[in-house]
Amino acid sequence: MANQRLWAPWRLEYIKAARGQASSAQDECIFCSKPKLGDDAEALIPYRGERCFVMLNAFPYNNGHLMIAPYEHTGELEALDEPTALELMTLTQRSLRALNRAYEPDGFNLGINLGTIAGAGFADHVHMHVVPRWAGDTNFMPVIADTRVLPQALADGYAAVRDAFAALEG
Repeated sequence: MANQRLWAPWRLEYIKAARGQASSAQDECIFCSKPKLGDDAEALIPYRGERCFVMLNAFPYNNGHLMIAPYEHTGELEALDEPTALELMTLTQRSLRALNRAYEPDGFNLGINLGTIAGAGFADHVHMHVVPRWAGDTNFMPVIADTRVLPQALADGYAAVRDAFAALEG
């Protein structure tokens, strides 16, 4: 059998950041900088609310991995005012409906990691993760090789989720 390779060049940015080789752009808060770009496709923002927004994870655990964050920069969930906390949860519900429409997953993982020790990559800006799950989505690759295989390009995932949010509006 020939030596086989799985190429994932987009992961290099993530690997460098994890090793402390990140550029200064990696030091900025993505939940503050991305909504200000003015290009939601480039920022991977398929939906905006009044106080919070939805963004695809650029280094997803699964296709359709979303993050819902307030525009307000805070790392403390309890610091959010009630309308912002409510919108964070209602956008989480809307995200579940959009992902069900776009991908028909078998289930979801939802979570907020508060603090670096809890696994927050951006500990200073609270955000909810919504990860679609399918029966059999964990196989030998993540178990043996610590590698995930995602069957859809990030840009295609953005389009699918954006269209699903738009369909919910109509």
